[in-house]
Amino acid sequence: MSKQSKRIEALVYHAKPTPGKIKVVPTKKYASQRDLSLAYSPGVAEPCLEIEKDVENVYKYTAKGNLVAVISNGTAVLGLGNIGPEASKPVMEGKGLLFKIFADIDVFDIEVDTEDIEEFIATVKNIAPTFGGINLEDIKAPEAFEIERRLKEELDIPVMHDDQHGTAIISAAALLNALELAEKNISEVKIVVSGAGAAAISCTRLYQAFGAKRENIVMLDSKGVIRNDRDNLTPEKAEFSTHRKIDTLVDAMDNADVFIGLSQPNIVTTEMLKSMAVNPIVFAMANPVPEIDYQLAIDTRDDIIMATGRSDHPNQVNNVLGFPFIFRGALDVRATKINEAMKMAAVKALSKLAKEPVPEQVNLAYNEKRLTFSRDYIIPKPFDPRLIAEVPPAVAKAAMESGVAKEPIEDWDRYKNTLLERLGSDNKLVRQLIGRARTNPKRVVFAEADQLDVLKAAQIAYEEGVAFPILLGRRDTIIALMKEIEFDADVPIIDPKSDEELERKNRYAKAYWEKRKRQGVTIYSAEKKMRERNYYAAMMVNEGDADTVLTGYSRSYPSVVKPMLELIGMAPGISRVATTNVMMTQRGPMFLSDTSINIDPTAKDLARIARMTSRVTKMFGIEPVTAMISYSNFGSSDNPRAEKVREAVALLHKTYPDMIVDGELQTDFALNSKMLQDIFPFSKLAGRKVNTLIFPSLDAANITYKLLKELNNSESIGPIMMGMAKPVHILQLGASVDEIVNMTAISVIDAQEREKRQQK
Repeated sequence: MSKQSKRIEALVYHAKPTPGKIKVVPTKKYASQRDLSLAYSPGVAEPCLEIEKDVENVYKYTAKGNLVAVISNGTAVLGLGNIGPEASKPVMEGKGLLFKIFADIDVFDIEVDTEDIEEFIATVKNIAPTFGGINLEDIKAPEAFEIERRLKEELDIPVMHDDQHGTAIISAAALLNALELAEKNISEVKIVVSGAGAAAISCTRLYQAFGAKRENIVMLDSKGVIRNDRDNLTPEKAEFSTHRKIDTLVDAMDNADVFIGLSQPNIVTTEMLKSMAVNPIVFAMANPVPEIDYQLAIDTRDDIIMATGRSDHPNQVNNVLGFPFIFRGALDVRATKINEAMKMAAVKALSKLAKEPVPEQVNLAYNEKRLTFSRDYIIPKPFDPRLIAEVPPAVAKAAMESGVAKEPIEDWDRYKNTLLERLGSDNKLVRQLIGRARTNPKRVVFAEADQLDVLKAAQIAYEEGVAFPILLGRRDTIIALMKEIEFDADVPIIDPKSDEELERKNRYAKAYWEKRKRQGVTIYSAEKKMRERNYYAAMMVNEGDADTVLTGYSRSYPSVVKPMLELIGMAPGISRVATTNVMMTQRGPMFLSDTSINIDPTAKDLARIARMTSRVTKMFGIEPVTAMISYSNFGSSDNPRAEKVREAVALLHKTYPDMIVDGELQTDFALNSKMLQDIFPFSKLAGRKVNTLIFPSLDAANITYKLLKELNNSESIGPIMMGMAKPVHILQLGASVDEIVNMTAISVIDAQEREKRQQK
């Protein structure tokens, strides 16, 4: 994609279908006049009076306790500099989005039109009663130091300037672990800090809190080494000035143990790296281009422990590991501030988490066999679901122990469960899928590439590194559409109806004829079939010219399934194929089967469908907890429709006793764990969170997933084909571009998994 196309895509993303990235959503009923009279006049007077009596009641009756202000004056935005408050708003909205998706914290972004310190502080103080916490963002130094210091002193809610403390907290956790691996003591190591802005100052202060000695630290700004004989130093720079008679980064790096880069791209040379002490620790955190290229650094020193700010290298120092969870813990105990103890607790929690066994879900997301504490894994990954259950409790405990918590937590197990429940509203799974596919992209045949939405999805998959597209369809149409959307990649374009690639087409026809000649297929009919895109696409996969196929956008499901079953067929030991849809719901990902193929499955069919769905769920890194759905509960009906579900459950219990599955169950009991525990405590699902639903018929499953999709605006991934001999996936008629991209990732992951099994 051209630079201009990326610019347009970014602008369209922010403008359509609704301008901006966040919105306010009601949390109470509002359908009836009674609801409205409670929400506003006259009912609203009652909580107002209670808050007037005791201002602390504001946390009981309003959203203050889960509301953070992201506040900026736009004077130091990303790499854009002083662009002003209005231009900073997209960034602040983006920060609000991260707060929500990682820690379920609501945000109002506030852009303040002043560069005057006193005016800024007064503005924040005047609006502070609205919020449970203040996140200061993109404010230039040295003003940022004074603004944060004053607000922390003068407000009784948590205040944190994330540009300063976010990087400090994450990098400190990484540094502690790197020093452990290097077998070095933080009180003895020589540290070089390149950069003297808000983040660099905060990082260095935090390292000192963990034992780094000031006399062992050398800090540099754009003028060189910050020496104590330099004139006009700010108080912050003077704090880290050195008595050493050195002037350059070259001098500072000689025999240094640690390099912390928060400055400019490519300022560290290989000679500097070679001059460092044994087992050098290099955190090159300039973004997007680090102070030294990652590959160059590890090629230069095989004993290096390195981190960057980039997601495509190991050990990413990413602020999202910190600020959502720090504020979560602070809000949950109604802390009056975020103090040093709380920041240090977050550091220790992150450091400790990196040393613990990594969930399979995380290994799968990053295409790792087994992430373990090592030089390439010194800090947790952003997609690690344990973050929300580990960092906020550590921060909350530190707040309580340091005396700044107004609402102490007593039941920590319950608190952790509450935190884990907050993850349900997030789309982390989609991001994990894309990231996992990118680790080993495969050749994907897009059988309907002359459809604009399919071609757009192929373009996104190609540009995101998810897949290597093979485009099937009318060549002239595809080329014209590619020009229209500026898809200028050199990818294969094949028109099965044309006379191009006759040798391949004849080879496919012969192979098809050999397989089906005793089922009435003649060589002439085989050659004719190869002019049909779905037959041609299937043969590409069969013959090893592609890894997987994606089709079905413009055709009915049965008409597309037929050629796939004819040519590719079912996997060994499979007597019936099926499909599952993954629904992104508020309670987390839900797997629904069978949504597309089996109209009225038998009890044995249902058991097979449940088993296949279980394998798919595990492919996503999720342990399946399966409910077999019916209109009845545990024998409450003798109707054959209920009995077949009961038989399927009995079969699964007998054949796969370790499988967490039960039924027959009504949907509300399956999804409401308290109801299930209270009424049916004997169930294998009691006390568990169901994530897989197996429906008794196609109409029930298909209707349910489409209702969820349209009424609740739940994102759907699927239908995912189960039971095929090779990776084949069929879209629902008229799937959206996003749905096609997601299914592309699924197709790639399916191919990856099969490749792994073949290599064993």
